[in-house]
Amino acid sequence: MMSRTVSSWILSSARSSIVLQGKGRLYSICIPDRNKIKWKLVFSRTHLYPPGSCSLDNTFSLKKAFRHTSTEEEHFSFQLSPSQINDILRAGELSHKILDLNGKNANSVLRFESNQLASNAPIEDRRSAATCLQTKGMMFGVFDGHAGSACAQAVSERLLHYIAVSLMSRQTLEEIELAVECMKPVLPILQWHKHRNDVEYREVTSQYFENLRVYWQHLLDLDTEPGFSLEEAMICAFKRLDSDISLEVQAPQENELMRNIALQVAFSGATACVAHIDGVHLHVANTGDCRAILGVQEEDGTWSTLPLTRDHNAFDESEIRRLKREHPRSEEKTLFVNDRLLGILMPSRAFGDVQLKWSKELQHSVLENSCDVEALNIYQYVPPNYHTPPYLTAEPEVTYHKLRSKDKFLVIASDGLWEMLSNEKVVKLVAEHLTELNMQKPQLAFEKPVNLGYMHSLLLQRKNRGIASLDQNIATHLIRHAIGSNEYGEVDQEKLAAMLTLPEDLARMYRDDITVTVVYFNSEKIENDYRNNE
Repeated sequence: MMSRTVSSWILSSARSSIVLQGKGRLYSICIPDRNKIKWKLVFSRTHLYPPGSCSLDNTFSLKKAFRHTSTEEEHFSFQLSPSQINDILRAGELSHKILDLNGKNANSVLRFESNQLASNAPIEDRRSAATCLQTKGMMFGVFDGHAGSACAQAVSERLLHYIAVSLMSRQTLEEIELAVECMKPVLPILQWHKHRNDVEYREVTSQYFENLRVYWQHLLDLDTEPGFSLEEAMICAFKRLDSDISLEVQAPQENELMRNIALQVAFSGATACVAHIDGVHLHVANTGDCRAILGVQEEDGTWSTLPLTRDHNAFDESEIRRLKREHPRSEEKTLFVNDRLLGILMPSRAFGDVQLKWSKELQHSVLENSCDVEALNIYQYVPPNYHTPPYLTAEPEVTYHKLRSKDKFLVIASDGLWEMLSNEKVVKLVAEHLTELNMQKPQLAFEKPVNLGYMHSLLLQRKNRGIASLDQNIATHLIRHAIGSNEYGEVDQEKLAAMLTLPEDLARMYRDDITVTVVYFNSEKIENDYRNNE
C-alpha cells in the first residue's frame, strides 16, 4: 500500500488544480512534474462510434480492476503487485525482427520495439510501422491525438500509404490504376507490422482507398514523371492527406456513420512524426510536438544524443516567426496566448483541427446541417481574434541524416514521454538497457557432469543479476521510468503503482498518453554499405 503522505499529496494537488470547463470539452489543467508545475491545454475524450457500432479499442486502457473511478480518498487504493504492474505496462508491447527470406538480416534495421500506455480513456495516441514494398524502406510513425482519437486513428491508417504512393514511378502508378480499372487485385503497397489489437476504421476503408486513388490519378496527370525526392514525397503526402480530411467532411455522405467519422476526424486533431529508413538514408518528417532522436555511440564507448526534430509550439522561436510572417502585424500579440496557439492549442502544426483552419462561415455551414454535435462531442469554439485563418498547418519539417555505424538506435515518441524524460535521459536508459541485456545473455557452457545443484546455482546468479525483472521491450522500460522514476532517477514501485491506478478523471493531470517506438540499426550492414560505395 502506498504511504498515506504520498496518496494524500496526489489527491490534494489534483483537487486544488484549476479547471476551466467549456461544455466538458476544453479545459486547462495543472500537471505536477517533479518540482515544476506545468500548465497544459487538453481536450476531453471524444466518443467516435455511436451505440451499436464497432467500439474503439480499449486494449491499452488500464484494466477495470486496477483503474479507479472515484476520487474520494476512502475509495482510493494504490495497491498493485509487481506482476499486476507488469501486466499493465506490457499490454501494448510490440516487437519485430527484420529478416529476409533466407532468415538473415540484410536490412539497416535490425529490429524495432514499441509500446503504449493510456492516460485518456480510450488512448488518443496511435502508432504505425510498415515496410514500403516499392522502396523496400521501412516507415515508423507516432501520432498524438487531441480532442479524441479520431484524427490520430485516421492519420495512422492513411499517411504511410500517401507517402508510399508519392514515391512510386509513373509506370507503377499506371499498373495500379489499370488493375483497379479492370477490377483486378492490386498488389499491396505496404507490409504492415501491427499489434494484434490495433484498430481500423473498417467502415470507411473503401472511401479511404478511393481518395488515395484520386491522389495517384493526380500524380499521373502531372506533365512530368512524378519522381519526388523523399523529402518532397513526405511533404506532399502530409499536406494532401490533411487536405483530404478537410474535403471529406464537406462532401455529402449518405451513410450516417461515415459522416460522423469524417466529422470527428476533421474536428479533432493529431500531431505526427514519421521516419523512413532505406539503407543508410534516414528521413524524418515531423508536424507538431512528437519527437525523434538518435542514440549515438562514439568510438570511446560514450553515448550522445542527436535530435532529429524540433517541437512545433510557442516555445520555438522559428515557429513564432513563421506565424508572424503569415498573419498581419495587428495579430502579433494574439497569435500565442498563454503559450498556446490562439490560447487554444499547444502544438502549432497538426492534422485536422479544422476549427483553426476554416473560416467561421464554413464551420457554421458544415456543422449546422450535419449532425447532433453534442452527441458526437465535437468541440465548437471560435476563439477571440480569429481573423485570418488558417492558423494551423499540417506541413512537416523533414530532416535528412545519413546513418553511420555509430548511430545505434532511433527513438520516436509522443510528447507524453518527453514531458517526463529528457533526450539525454532516454538515450542513457536505452544504452544501459542494451549493455545489461548483452551482459545477461545466458551462458551455455556447462561444467560436466551437470547436476541439479549446479543448475540451481546458475539460476540464482541470473536472478541476482536482475535478468528476471528486466523489461525485454525497451519501450516498456522507458515508460516504466517515465512514470515511476523518483528524484534519484530510480524506479519507485509505490509511485509506479500510484500512477497506474489513478482514476480516469485524475490520470490526465499527472501524465499524458505515452507512445514509444525504438528502432535498432544494423551497424555491420551500414558499415558494409559504406565500403561497397567507396
